[in-house]
Amino acid sequence: MSPFDYFTEVVGWLQIAAFPLSVGLLVGAGIYFSDPTTLRLVIGIGIVLIGLITGIVFATRVWKKQGTMHFVSREMASPELDHAEEDKK
Repeated sequence: MSPFDYFTEVVGWLQIAAFPLSVGLLVGAGIYFSDPTTLRLVIGIGIVLIGLITGIVFATRVWKKQGTMHFVSREMASPELDHAEEDKK
């Protein structure tokens, strides 16, 4: 694997791992900021850690199975928009 291919796989891994982490951050922040107490802070941090671990596990599984850039490019493709101009005519 060339350094460029490795770099793109790492970037894809970060993109895949970032989504569950960001969901965990939003949910954890929502729980904490609704009533900022120490217990809710611990619960919020726990939810963020669950999101981080989920993202790491999922991104690593995708990297080993099919490659992260293959997964990301397949998810970002929108075949329904490829023929949007033809549908308007």
